[in-house]
Amino acid sequence: MAGRIGDVIDLRKPRDRSPEERQELGEAELRDLLHTLAGGAACPTHEVRLERLQKGVYRLRLAGGSPSFVVKRLTPAIAQADRLVAERWLPALGLGDRCPRLLAAAAQHEGRWVWHVYEDLSGETLAARREGPRLEAAVDLMARLHTRGVGHALLPEVRWHGRDHGSRWLITNLRDGIAALEALATHRRLLERLHRLLEEAPRQMRLMDEAGGADTLLHGDFGPTNVFVAMAGDGPDARLVDWDHVGVGPVSYDLSTFLYQSPPDDRPWLLRRYRAAVERAGHRLAADGDLNLLFHTAETTRGASCVIWPAMALLHDGAEWGRSGLADIEAWFETLRPPLPDAAGGGGVA
Repeated sequence: MAGRIGDVIDLRKPRDRSPEERQELGEAELRDLLHTLAGGAACPTHEVRLERLQKGVYRLRLAGGSPSFVVKRLTPAIAQADRLVAERWLPALGLGDRCPRLLAAAAQHEGRWVWHVYEDLSGETLAARREGPRLEAAVDLMARLHTRGVGHALLPEVRWHGRDHGSRWLITNLRDGIAALEALATHRRLLERLHRLLEEAPRQMRLMDEAGGADTLLHGDFGPTNVFVAMAGDGPDARLVDWDHVGVGPVSYDLSTFLYQSPPDDRPWLLRRYRAAVERAGHRLAADGDLNLLFHTAETTRGASCVIWPAMALLHDGAEWGRSGLADIEAWFETLRPPLPDAAGGGGVA
């Protein structure tokens, strides 16, 4: 059933499925999803067309001109967190309409995967159209998410089901990356870099405590491909997809992702827009110099987390892609710099 990105999969044609293709949507799971979408009525699978958008993600179209849907494969743990985002956590912040609606779910019969069906959002992603009003809508939504999440009573539940993007994540990723590289006994330069970062980690953690501000609910992957913006009658309307990395931590985590994935010339004014939005909500943001260091720390930690998977693939499976993956990460570290021009430090957050 699997195909190239953009392929249309005709379910009327039987296919022998390889082990890799068994991770893709099967007819049994599809029937369960269609049964829910149709309110219990039968819906023949030969009247369904699936367009593969990326690995484990499809656009589903039913016969008769009905709306399309997005179907996504998730591990059971992430599926539970994503359900809580849509049905509990965002509604508790008054932001229940800021993500696509979850319409149906079905588990793969061996229990390895859960398939979610979401509404297919209108509009385009910021990656497709970077325009001033659309960017402003995205930044304003980020600020609302962060300011409404600060100190919320649901944060312990988010941390339990989602991820901790705070200082403990920094230490854990560095230690795990070091352990994997030491077991490989290769890539000495990358290993030495992680050791240096681990030595610097206490200073970075103090800065996070002093300038990072209170923990809040984080999207976890606030990049342009995950922000949909539709042009409504009263202006741009932003919504967020792909909450697989939802968690708790300082605002600098989400903000750094957004800035690093924006052109350098846009970063200063995007930060000014975010600062103004959080200040209107009664919060105070650290000075630009401190934030710049926090942004760099967050990106460095994400890079350290990327070391683990190619190292483990090389160590346990002999996968050659792991060798090139580690080389790419090492080259990426060589070019990594703070996202903003030099700025004076100082200040804190409240």
